[in-house]
Amino acid sequence: MAALQFGIEIAASADRVWAFFLPQRMPLWYGPEMDIHLEVSGGAGEFAVGQKVRISGRLGRREVSLTAVVTGYERLRRLEWRFSDRYGVRGRQRWMLYPVTAETTRLHMEDVYTLPGRLGWIADLLLVRWSVRSRDRRWLSNLRRLAERVPTRGSAR
Repeated sequence: MAALQFGIEIAASADRVWAFFLPQRMPLWYGPEMDIHLEVSGGAGEFAVGQKVRISGRLGRREVSLTAVVTGYERLRRLEWRFSDRYGVRGRQRWMLYPVTAETTRLHMEDVYTLPGRLGWIADLLLVRWSVRSRDRRWLSNLRRLAERVPTRGSAR
């Protein structure tokens, strides 16, 4: 089992950062390299505890999909889900927002997962963990870039 943790400071208010944790905006920073799509049960515009989320996309020529169930949700504070995919990978992702000042937010992310099979932990140590760590950091950098972006004059807000 891998348990990865990351923290990042974002020069934006917590409500501005949280706006990117809505189902229709998450693909802007979460999984953009896979052109992911989030399908939320009932087509809801905001997450809720117990809700199923199907995440699908393409990684190269391979179609990737997983199912997540929202296990924790506090608006402007926390989103957590447990996930599994068709290859037997299971885990949990959690994002916690901590307002530092009115215009600065600290985001903490946890990514915990297990790979199936007897050799899953070896594959994780040799290949997967480095890749997941790099991917998660890239996603958080994307989120920071988007949240810190200042709208230009005359653009839609």
